[in-house]
Amino acid sequence: MAHSQEQAASNSSTQVAGGKAPVVHPCNFRSSGRMSNENARALTAIHETFARNLAASLGVYMGGEPAVKLLTLDQLPVKEYIAGIPGFSYLAPFTLSSGDGAVIVEIDVDLVFPLIDLLLGGAGAASHDVRELSEIEEEIMQELTSVIVRQAESAWSMPAMSLVANRHIEPSDVAEYCPASEKLTLVKLEIEVAGLTGVIQVVFPASFANSLVAQTKQDQPGKKGKVRQFPTVSIRERILDCDFEIAADLPGMKVTVRDLVGLQPGCVLRLRAPVRNPGMLTVGGCEIFEAVPVRNGTQKAAQVGLRVQPTSWGKE
Repeated sequence: MAHSQEQAASNSSTQVAGGKAPVVHPCNFRSSGRMSNENARALTAIHETFARNLAASLGVYMGGEPAVKLLTLDQLPVKEYIAGIPGFSYLAPFTLSSGDGAVIVEIDVDLVFPLIDLLLGGAGAASHDVRELSEIEEEIMQELTSVIVRQAESAWSMPAMSLVANRHIEPSDVAEYCPASEKLTLVKLEIEVAGLTGVIQVVFPASFANSLVAQTKQDQPGKKGKVRQFPTVSIRERILDCDFEIAADLPGMKVTVRDLVGLQPGCVLRLRAPVRNPGMLTVGGCEIFEAVPVRNGTQKAAQVGLRVQPTSWGKE
């Protein structure tokens, strides 16, 4: 009886204090301090732009049409990141000029030697011989990581920020560039080029990620949650920027088969057209103006004469 009275008193005190029983949730201390959904969306937008620009830059640098897409965005303690680095991955640290740590470019070991082969003019064949890089290969990878970092700098748009390149490091050396108490933001990108698929990661301190988000909010004051509006371009303006094929021709010319059969390099084909008769300037196959061939300095040109009628598409 005494036990039931104590339980009843406990239940009544709980109901009086809060009106209802408290709801208890389990706590995961490893997830404490992770980025909010809003910050994750901001960083995702920044690095999707980074991925597009990197694809274009790598296309110019190594040829072909590489595809780069953002896979994941995550935050990990330094120790967990170091423990998860695959062996022989290429790690290139770039020190932040602000002194807030370093940005590390990590390239999957399966990509390193094929990328080097591509940049040396090869087909990008996969190599099963994992080894240390030669001096020439090291210079090639340093230049490649510099291309990646330059596109990252452009996407981040942080004022007065620069990155200083360092020699590549081993996984055990990452702690020298990132304090053990720091959390790291990992931007994982997938690259496809010349039939190869692999992963590139750009890693930087979580404090720097917070600065990126703050800079984004500062650049867009009062636009939180709103769709950005861009000025629309009229159809006329778009058409005026279109490209069309243009040619200066002699339409309606006829030549005998005998003249064509006897053609050889250096021969002159007589068109039997008076020189005083003008040719025709055609745009997209449509005859627009009479024209005669002329020279403008060292360039071939066509001097426009009378307009041909009718030109119904040109009327407004």
